[in-house]
Parts: sequence; C-alpha cells; structure tokens
Amino acid sequence: MGLAATLFAGDWLDWRGPLRDGTSPEKNLPATWTPAGQNLAWKSPVGGRSGPVVHGDHLYLLTTLGKGKTLQELLVCLNADTGKLLWQQPINLYSSDVPPHRAAWSSPAVDPVSGNVYVLSVHGTLAAFSRLGKLVWERPLAEEFGFVTTHGGRTVSPALDGDLVIISGVSTGWGQYSRAGHRFFAFDRKNGDLVYISAPGGRPYDTTYSPTNIVDVKGVRLLIAGGGDGNAHAIQPQTGVPAWRYEVSKRGINTGVVVNGTTAYISHSEENLDTSEMGLFSAIDATMKGPIKKDQAKFYFPGLQLGFSSPIIDGDRLIQIDNSANIFAFDVVTGRQIWKHQLGTIQRASPVLADGKLYVGTENGKFFILKPHNDRMETLSTKGTYAIGKKQPGASVPLPGPRNAPAGAAVAFVQIVPAEVTLKPGETANFRVRTFDASGNFIREEKAAWALEGLKGIVSDAGKYVAAADPVAQAGLLKATVGGVTGTARARVIPALNWAWDFEKIDAGKVPMEWVNCNTKFEVRQEEGNRALIKFADNPATKRARVFFGPIDMANYTVEGDVRSTQKRRQMGDVG
Repeated sequence: MGLAATLFAGDWLDWRGPLRDGTSPEKNLPATWTPAGQNLAWKSPVGGRSGPVVHGDHLYLLTTLGKGKTLQELLVCLNADTGKLLWQQPINLYSSDVPPHRAAWSSPAVDPVSGNVYVLSVHGTLAAFSRLGKLVWERPLAEEFGFVTTHGGRTVSPALDGDLVIISGVSTGWGQYSRAGHRFFAFDRKNGDLVYISAPGGRPYDTTYSPTNIVDVKGVRLLIAGGGDGNAHAIQPQTGVPAWRYEVSKRGINTGVVVNGTTAYISHSEENLDTSEMGLFSAIDATMKGPIKKDQAKFYFPGLQLGFSSPIIDGDRLIQIDNSANIFAFDVVTGRQIWKHQLGTIQRASPVLADGKLYVGTENGKFFILKPHNDRMETLSTKGTYAIGKKQPGASVPLPGPRNAPAGAAVAFVQIVPAEVTLKPGETANFRVRTFDASGNFIREEKAAWALEGLKGIVSDAGKYVAAADPVAQAGLLKATVGGVTGTARARVIPALNWAWDFEKIDAGKVPMEWVNCNTKFEVRQEEGNRALIKFADNPATKRARVFFGPIDMANYTVEGDVRSTQKRRQMGDVG
C-alpha cells in the first residue's frame, strides 16, 4: 500500500520554501503593493517571530498567548485564502529560562502526505498536530534527551524527509550522549518513534537556529545545517551517518547552507578560528568526506558579517544580506563581490527569491520588493501579517524524497527502530531492523542476529526485547548484526517508585547511568568522610542544569534527600 503526497497550488511546507533554499518557482508575482489594498489578498493581526507555512488552504504560524507566568506558545491555523482564523492550539511553556520576547522562535513544517503539522517549542517539545488541530504525538526532548534551550531561545524549524521529521540542537543525555554536543534527532513522522540520533560534531558553544537544507550532490542525498559547535555539518538524512563537517567558527552558526551543483556556501558573523576578524563567507566542495580544513576551501573571505539572514542562489550569483541590512551579490565561482545595496541598518530575516524578484522584510518594519540585476539591485516597492499576491497561486513543485538502493546493493548501515526506549522491568519493546547502502539509500527490512550490552533480558529473532523482571535500574544497548554490519539501539529499564540512591555504593567519579543530563555536570565524590553527589561549580553552564531521573509520565511524587549548600563570597547556595 503506497501513500502519495497531496500537494496543492502554492504550498509552502517549510520555512525556506518548497525547495528549502529560499526560492520559489512561482511566476507573475506582484512588483508593487500597498497596505491599503493594491495586490493585498488579506491581512491579519496574528504575527510573531515564526515564519508561516502553507498547505492547501491552511496557513500555520507559531506565536504567543498570554503574558508573564501565563505566557504560552500558540500554534495558529488561518485560512490561506482569506486570513480567517480556523483554529489555535496553545502549547505550554515549562522548565525554560527563555524570556517572553524570544518565545515561538521556530517555524512549523507540514507533511503533505498526512497533512500533519510539526512544531518545536522554545522549551524543547516536538509535537505533531493534525490538520484539524488535534495532538497526534509529542516528545518532551529536554526530559528524554537532555535537549537544551537557553535564555537565547534559539530553536531550529523541523524538516521532513520521507517518513522522518528531523530537528537538531544541543543536548546532554545519558550514556554515550551524556557529554554536551550538537546532535540531529530523527523521528517517525507518524508515531514519534525515535529513528536515530546523529552526533557528528564537537563541543557546542551556542544553541542555534540554522535552517536545514536537504540536497542531492552527485547522486548522494545530504542534510546540511550549521551547528552550535561552529561547524557546518552534512549527514545522510535517512541514517544520520556523517558525511563531512567544516569547522569555521568559535561560536554557533545560525545561517543556512545553500548548494549550487557540488559547491556548498557557508557564512557566519562570529569569531573565526584563526583571525581576529568577525564573520566569514566561504565555499567548499560538497562531495568531500570527513573534516574539511580551511586550505581545502574553494574560497575563504573573512570579515563579512553574514550571520542571521540566509543566502539564496540566483543563477551565477549568490545573494545574501549582512547584519547591517546590506544586500551583497557574490560570484558563485570566485566568491568576489559583484555589487552591494543598502536596505537599512539591522537585518535578521531571510529573503525569498521568486519570479525574478527578491521579497524581504527588515528589522525597521519596512518590506521590500527588489529586482536583482547583473550590476545592481533595483527597488520596486517598499511598504501584522500580510498576504500579497495573486488570488490563485501557481502549481507546487514536490521535493525529491528518499530513494531505494539499487538491486544487489551491499549493506553499509544497520538501523534499529525505535532507536531508544524506556521500559519498566518485565516490559517488552518491538524493534525493526532496516538496512541501507553506503549512500544512505534504503535496502529493506531484515532479520538480524541480536545481542545485549549492559542490559538483562532476552531478544527474539523477530526483534522483541523482554526486559529482565529484576527491580533494578539498567541502561545499555541492543545490537543487531546483518551481513557483518552492526547497528545499535539504546534502552533504559527503570523500576516503578519507590526509589532510593545511596551514593556510598556508587564509585567515585560516577553517576547513575540512567539519569538524563547528569554526567559531566555532577559526580560522586568523597566529601568529609562520606560519598556525595556534587555539582560542578566551576562551569557556569551547569548552574541551572536539571537532572531527570525517570520516565516522562511520572507524577505526584516527593523527592527527599540529605543536601548541603556551600557559602561563597558571603552568599549561600540554593539547594532547590
């Protein structure tokens, strides 16, 4: 049984458009408009930091509701033809330090197959809603994986690829993922099962909101995005296997990466690795593998403050707006500047290129319609949320999706789904084994030889795991081997309450393995003749760290412990 995507005229399913690169194939678009009515389809008082997405006659936008302690994020659905409110769904904010003006940061994404809309909240919950606004599934990423959202509020917009919805960000989970890192998380779009965690990078400096781009480079599909570790990362979108990374900054990268043929373009406005100049515009060969160094770049121009607005390819030009609202045109081969055009003084938004015109809003409230020329930029027009354009949009262009491997392809990667589960003693979980070729193309579902590492229980040939009934916590790996290639899934087995931890029985330097967001922030130490769990005081990033002991459905419990705070500079510590 096959499922076909239902694409409507004018669909805009992703923040950066139908091709995820800031361009649209739409024709006969307005060159001028006025708020009073010329070429104005409708206007709405609903607005916010989030960009709108459209599927059929539904427009989705993430905004806020309420103030102060009652502030919530709000997923709003408007009629795309009239602007009329169809429904709205509040999303609670909790366990977050994000200030109100930075809530509702990311943009939704729409699945053209089911019509479901996916949102990543500013406190780290990924949720799927139906076309009618009903919750389909949700994953509280902070509680499950130690997903980090900071005071800055920077969160990525979800991206869909085949059966996957993919997000990325900084996380500090458990086990092999307990150390902070910028990671990519892929979930089954239908039920929210975790399909993979990809950890291609190093130590993160920031949270980021770099948009995801999925492209085909010489027959190999790549997901490319900037990371909080100062790298631009390329991974296989269906497997998470790293392809390459290009380290360019001492801070996170917020702009998107665009690709022209086999060339990928990277930019930022942060500290460079080997120069005191801030900002960079660079290009690399996207067919390369592994770590890419500066001397392997096609060109490398430091000193350009291209840190917020993402670039666009326009034929033999790359167009990008710097932080001071100057539009630059660069030659795509040499990287040299062709022309420069000033819009204002501050720029954050990314432009859209369609019908030979550039549409862009600026920080000072002006909206521009511009026409790029070979030697200059021409301003055609400058003027809540407005919809400007034709009453009847043109046909949508479907994104190319995942491919199946050719017949006879060798198994290069084994994927176990779900990639992670949390169980109680004696509970069961069913796993599927999927194989892929070296290019990340799906081969088939397979039977595998199973093994356990760090876990007690049994696994059947069909992939059914039964956790041991012992009422003790455990955490470890399930391993599936096909044709000599082994894949892994992670499992925690956590008994029902009541719990007790005696740190005298835990080795110094260790923590309970099943705890989320604990390792690297706490450790057991010998303190005045007793072993105690100590929070690292020398790292400011850990001061507000929250540790999650168990499954996400826990409620109505009391925590009791023996604690001691320390005094520093006449200030007593806060013990909670």
